[in-house]
Amino acid sequence: MAARDLQDRIKKLIVERRLASGAPLPTEPELMGYLGASRNSVREALKALQAMGIVEIRHGFGTYVGPMSLAPMIEGLTFRTVVGHYRGEDSLLQLLELREAMETGLVSRLAGRLPARDLAELAALVERMEREAATGAGLAATDRAFHATLYRGLDNALLSEVLEAFWDAFHQVHTDLAAGPQDPDVTCRQHREILDAVRSGDAVRAERAIRDHFDDVRTRLSTTV
Repeated sequence: MAARDLQDRIKKLIVERRLASGAPLPTEPELMGYLGASRNSVREALKALQAMGIVEIRHGFGTYVGPMSLAPMIEGLTFRTVVGHYRGEDSLLQLLELREAMETGLVSRLAGRLPARDLAELAALVERMEREAATGAGLAATDRAFHATLYRGLDNALLSEVLEAFWDAFHQVHTDLAAGPQDPDVTCRQHREILDAVRSGDAVRAERAIRDHFDDVRTRLSTTV
């Protein structure tokens, strides 16, 4: 049986048995019998699935359903962007455009719909960003927390993970290859405008605020890439 077929059958087993992350898989001998495959073939299939985050091999304890992490996607996306950059492609700008397309398409859905708790947290993050700007501290961590909190209001765990994946890939490459100058005061104003637009319930204004924010990032990248 082909290696890909074994992987597919193990994935099908996880689905059919409704196994959650962290649940134990059948033992190696049980999998050999279930799959009709040799020990080496089963081990190779499990190793491949582990690389994808689908299973987790705990030596001495057994094999478990993995965390279903997007880490392999982040690593692949990051590497692809780095390779593209060194080949003279606008790969970092392309990744930025992907983030922009997602965020502008989502922010209008949030206008006027975020709970008071999330709005208060966003306001606190903007205030922290302003304090960091005044002291010359970096804004990246607070910027990331702002975006994560903003889209948390959509109550879509998969979407939040995808946005986090794009954020990770973009900022890993951005830090390594194209750390351009940033005006912290402009960044603070842009995030406060996003917050005010969402709080006011003005979907058009919210989308425009997100686009203005990405336009600024694009301009900075264009001077460094």
